[in-house]
Amino acid sequence: MTDSLPSSSFFSDFGLLLYLEELNKEELNKFKSLLKETTEPGRCLIPWTEVKKARREDLANLMKKYYPGEQAWTVTLRIFGKMNLTHLCERAKAEINWAAQSTGPEGATAGETQDDQKAGLGDRTEYRIQIKEKFGIVWDRNSLLGKPEDFHQGISQGQKLLEHLFDVDVKTGEQPQVVVLQGAAGVGKTTLVRKAMLDWAEGNLYQQKFAYVFYLSGREINLMKERSFAQLISQDWPSIEGSIDRIMSQPSSLLFIIDSFDELNFAFEEPEFALCKDWTQEHPVSFLISSLLRKVMLPESSLLVTLRLTASKRLKPLLKSHYHFVELPGMSEDARKECIYQFFEDEKSAMNAFSSLRNNEMIFSICQVPLVCRLICTCLKQQIEKGSNVSLTCQTTTALFTCYICSLFTVIEGHFPRLPSQDQLSSLCHLAAKGVWTMTYVFYREDLRRHGLTKLDVSIFLDMNILQRDPEYENCFVFIHLHVQEIFAAMFYVLEGSQKARGHSFQPFEDITLLLESKSDEDSHLTQMKCFLFGLLNEDLAKQLEKTLNCKMSLEIKSKVLQWLEALGNSESSPPQLECLEWFHYLYETQDEAFVSQAMKYFPKVVINICGKTHLFVSSFCLKHCQCLQTIKLSITVVFEKKMLNTSLPAETWQSDVDRITHYWQELCSVLHTNEDLRELELCHSNLDKLAMKIFNQELRHPKCKLQKLRLSFVTFPVTACRGISSSLTHNKNLMHLDLKGNDIGDNGVKLLCEALKHPECKLQKLSLESCNLTEVCCLDIFNALIRSQSLIFLNLSTNNLLDDGVKLLCEALRYPKCYLERLSLESCGLTEDVCEDLSLALISNKRLTHLCLANNALGDSGIKLMSDVLQNPCCTLQSLVLRHCHFTLLSSEYLSTSLLHNKSLTHLDLGSNRLQDDGAKLLCDAFRHPSCNLRDLELMGCVLTSACCLDLASVVLSNPNLWSLDLGKNDLQDEGVKILCDALRHPDCSIQRLGLECCGLTSLSCEDLSSTLSSNQRLKKMNLAQNDLRCEGIRKLCQALKSPDCKLQVLGLCKEAFDEEAQKLLEAVRVSNPHLIIKPDCNDNNEEDGSWWRCF
Repeated sequence: MTDSLPSSSFFSDFGLLLYLEELNKEELNKFKSLLKETTEPGRCLIPWTEVKKARREDLANLMKKYYPGEQAWTVTLRIFGKMNLTHLCERAKAEINWAAQSTGPEGATAGETQDDQKAGLGDRTEYRIQIKEKFGIVWDRNSLLGKPEDFHQGISQGQKLLEHLFDVDVKTGEQPQVVVLQGAAGVGKTTLVRKAMLDWAEGNLYQQKFAYVFYLSGREINLMKERSFAQLISQDWPSIEGSIDRIMSQPSSLLFIIDSFDELNFAFEEPEFALCKDWTQEHPVSFLISSLLRKVMLPESSLLVTLRLTASKRLKPLLKSHYHFVELPGMSEDARKECIYQFFEDEKSAMNAFSSLRNNEMIFSICQVPLVCRLICTCLKQQIEKGSNVSLTCQTTTALFTCYICSLFTVIEGHFPRLPSQDQLSSLCHLAAKGVWTMTYVFYREDLRRHGLTKLDVSIFLDMNILQRDPEYENCFVFIHLHVQEIFAAMFYVLEGSQKARGHSFQPFEDITLLLESKSDEDSHLTQMKCFLFGLLNEDLAKQLEKTLNCKMSLEIKSKVLQWLEALGNSESSPPQLECLEWFHYLYETQDEAFVSQAMKYFPKVVINICGKTHLFVSSFCLKHCQCLQTIKLSITVVFEKKMLNTSLPAETWQSDVDRITHYWQELCSVLHTNEDLRELELCHSNLDKLAMKIFNQELRHPKCKLQKLRLSFVTFPVTACRGISSSLTHNKNLMHLDLKGNDIGDNGVKLLCEALKHPECKLQKLSLESCNLTEVCCLDIFNALIRSQSLIFLNLSTNNLLDDGVKLLCEALRYPKCYLERLSLESCGLTEDVCEDLSLALISNKRLTHLCLANNALGDSGIKLMSDVLQNPCCTLQSLVLRHCHFTLLSSEYLSTSLLHNKSLTHLDLGSNRLQDDGAKLLCDAFRHPSCNLRDLELMGCVLTSACCLDLASVVLSNPNLWSLDLGKNDLQDEGVKILCDALRHPDCSIQRLGLECCGLTSLSCEDLSSTLSSNQRLKKMNLAQNDLRCEGIRKLCQALKSPDCKLQVLGLCKEAFDEEAQKLLEAVRVSNPHLIIKPDCNDNNEEDGSWWRCF
């Protein structure tokens, strides 16, 4: 009964519990008694108190705990034998043998049967022993990442991570074939996958998934030349294990770990047809790795690839099959705190260091890496011992790493470290810079030699602990950490004579302009080097390095940076949102207020998206030194939510966070009064708490605040903050525009605002309350505000549920003699024909109201008749009427046609998205052609028109000299209709300057007529041709005209991305040859001086 068992996988497949349930109560008690007397070598007895009270399930778990693996079953069978339960013994042995034969490689373990060995997988014993010997060493010595204790609770977390890397994806139902484990430099990726090798060899990991696991080191692969893949993985293969060819026949049971992909010096540019499928053929090692990654070789095998976060862009194009990216997190905040407190001998110093580090989110973030945390603590400890202010050291990453480098040269116990010469330092910096640019982080003797670094030179940097020799590969060197390489790389650009001394040809990366032009989202591997470069522009840090390294730094680069920024500021488009925030990070790193002020004077407008504490404090630093700002567009999320939610922190720490956030927000808001040129602020899609709004409103009320336009659109803030906004309106006489679109202020919030509007000191002219969750309840407050305000001329109440009753109340205010309102938008307010009579009376009695928008209200033909009647009245002075999507038909065309013959004031009419059809358009054209019609801007988008009405429209174009804008978009005019229109547009009497033909069913056939029109019509300035199937052939015809000097077009509506590559090149050539022409998908400028006034504010 005690024979060696064929498979331990039985326990996961059938379970000990099933057999214990076969025992009756008497038999179970007998089993417990015998278990009390049973021992296994090297195992302690299960405590009798636990055995005695255990139920069957509890007993099974106890046995698995005290007799792991096969031992539990060995003990069970021995006791069954003593109890003469022969039938249970025989059945169990039969089932175990059956399970071992059925599971195959997926269920195989170290104790496989002879049948399995014949199948080709072997018993793996020797290979496991070899792996245990090799990878067990990692826990017995220091590595480049530090001692095992550096990995805190990360080892247990990493273990859990490893166990689930190849789990089935719950979304796709697929098991990933390729798992990419990415993480910051030094976070422990290599240690973790080496631990995975060790765990597999010891039978603790992937036993049910992979029969064999192979480890491939990026550093080792770099040193190899031609060989077969079988030879590549045979380095750890014991000769007595048998031929490796056997296991390659079952690739689905194999896992290959490619460690440190980012250290591979391969271009991976091989065409797929050149890759190799045969693992027995010899090829360059780069071909083998490329073939493995791209699933040409052993496509059924699984891969685990480790790399740094910055290298994922390089790997992704190689991955073809289902893959899964997993990020290895660094130390948690608690772990970092524990690490820092353990490092310092006294609690006061630890508290000082921890507080200083935590106050800078960027620096505290890089402390997630155990080695970096230890390096930083070493540096800060020296600073504390000197009595220096560590909070200044922790102000920027450059200050911290400058301090660290200087600490390497500190005299210790009378020992003076050897200083490198300027040339030696220059060579090291060049090596570092080229490495960062090419993402090379491992250097070999030949690399050092090419950069003029001799053995003696290298020994200096080894002694200083700047470079380290890899303990496994003698001629392999790395910087102590990536950030150390990056700061020396940055020094290359500021070290005096660094580019002249080496005497070899100029290399592109040496040009500072290339680094300045790099973008963090595209060149993330350059970001930290660029950050250090700006930090080294700080004169104090530069002098500190000069003194320590006995070298000369040149700050001439400052003027180069400023010249580049000036050119960027003068370019057609200022930096987009991400770039602007990115530049704030770099400028903050300088801690040079005068330099920041100079740099920012080239940018009168900034766009910032703040979504973290770091964003907030770098933005506040830079903005308060911008003296020429005119416009700020700002979004702030996460910051104030985290302030409220992160209450799990100790009370003191939490309050410190709150105070710092408040301080930085106060500094940012102070820009409202410190910058005399600031006129416009857009704070949108943001979340602000009560205190944040209080601070903001205080700055808005400041006597020196010159802000004229304030947009607070889609901002979440307490309704009570409306009282502060209201107060600002009465104190700030410069504020004339206020947009609160998308804020859920409700009727109560409007009530507070209306109190300010009634105040004689309030000078507000334009107010938008679009989508503010208002109802008819607030209309009485608005009524009172309208009849008392002497300044308000524009009111937008769109997308609020005011209904007819609410708007009727507003109409009473409009009839009031002292109502000064000129423009009113009531789009989507739930109105019907019932309100039209009140609107008509208001339009007759009010001589000031010139613009009215009633879009997206179900007025119907009856409502339009009432509106048409008022247009005929000579007392009506309306200039713009928007009736888009008001649910009327061609019947209303007759009413409108008659009224337009009598109206002398209306210049803009929008009838879009109503079913006028061709007959309705023809009726309207009769009025449009009439000499008395003063219409200048006509919009008929989406009115169900066809080519049948184009003759009438063409006659309007020819006969009405006032008409300069015509939008016919989203009508099925087709090529035939546009041909008719083009004949009219080419006529010298045509006055059209803007033409909308978006989505009109046009093809390349219409482009001949359009091209001819563009060449001959000197007045046409804007034309929208978006969403038409013009093809490359049509674009070619258009481009011939667009390049012509006779073409005066300024804006062309086209989406370049909708066309093929050839057409895009043609359009790009037009942009180069005709720089005055703007080609963009959306032609709507939303200019309040034209027909889109109701969309803009």
